Amino acid sequence: MGEISVCRQHPGRLLADSSGVYGAPYQRAFAEFAETCRGLPVAEIFPFLRRAADDALLGFTEADLWEQALAISMGELYVLRVTVT
Repeated sequence: MGEISVCRQHPGRLLADSSGVYGAPYQRAFAEFAETCRGLPVAEIFPFLRRAADDALLGFTEADLWEQALAISMGELYVLRVTVT
């Protein structure tokens, strides 16, 4: 399970809103990668996650993204605990 803090003024960088199933860019990207990248090596998935996190201005560490890429590769559920500050 991963953890991240998101500033109260910027929850849309990570959290879904009511305008769609996946309202935030990173959440949409993660869901897409989870569908299309299952079984790929973690090293191939990682750069896509890094780019999506950077585009959404999220402060995931390399270890966070590696863990997410591993879950995608193995087809496992990934739980992310979000703290709004």
